[in-house]
Amino acid sequence: MSVWVYDGSWKGLLTLVFEAFEYKKRVDAVYKEGVAVQVDLFGDVHTVITNGDKAQRMWTALAKRIPSRALGDLYRTYLSEIPQIEVDLCSAVNYYFDEVDQPYLAYGRKDVLTIRQTAKMVDRERHRMKAFVRFKRQQGNLYFAVVEPDFNVLPLLQKHFSDRYADQQWCIYDLKRGYGIFYNLKEVQEITIAFSDEYRQNQVTLEHEEEALYEELWQRYFKHVNVKERKNMKLHVQHVPKRYWKYLTEKRPT
Repeated sequence: MSVWVYDGSWKGLLTLVFEAFEYKKRVDAVYKEGVAVQVDLFGDVHTVITNGDKAQRMWTALAKRIPSRALGDLYRTYLSEIPQIEVDLCSAVNYYFDEVDQPYLAYGRKDVLTIRQTAKMVDRERHRMKAFVRFKRQQGNLYFAVVEPDFNVLPLLQKHFSDRYADQQWCIYDLKRGYGIFYNLKEVQEITIAFSDEYRQNQVTLEHEEEALYEELWQRYFKHVNVKERKNMKLHVQHVPKRYWKYLTEKRPT
């Protein structure tokens, strides 16, 4: 059994795939650093040191073999964070370099089908986050939003929000993963925040004094555009799953 360990980054994973090719090694299991590695008595463990040059060479080689949509599927699948999804990624990439036409469409293979299906799930979550992010204006005119998506979709949201809110400073923070993206009117940066216990318990608020008024107006708007007689809760939950409700202003009690 061939077990690989990497730092969890996208470049680290591309380096891993490159080295698996370079050394002609199997990839039976992949773990991120800090995670307990499970290996049998006769297994060997390969620790990968992220190498930007190797990662770029692998990405360039892939771009010559498969179209941009299939490249995007690989990245989205990586962002799913599903345990051991890296094994399917490595297996599919290995197949993409076989001498076959359009290998990324070989859905009869488990690895290729898994890549496509997982990428679709991640993309669906990305679309939902575009609709369900609710910013709150903070003191200093920073617009701040908290999310807890099922998948690590923040890297896929940067362009959408920086294009849409190019004239505002904003931050979207993923509480589940402990990092956020911050737009400073010039570029988007990844940040981490050490929240105080008082802030977590809502004993301290940094919201702008007008935020409560805008929240009330937003709630009134949704209350009046909803026609009670045409309410279909089953359909509503299908489009707006309950796990998102706690961060939606219109779902808070008035």
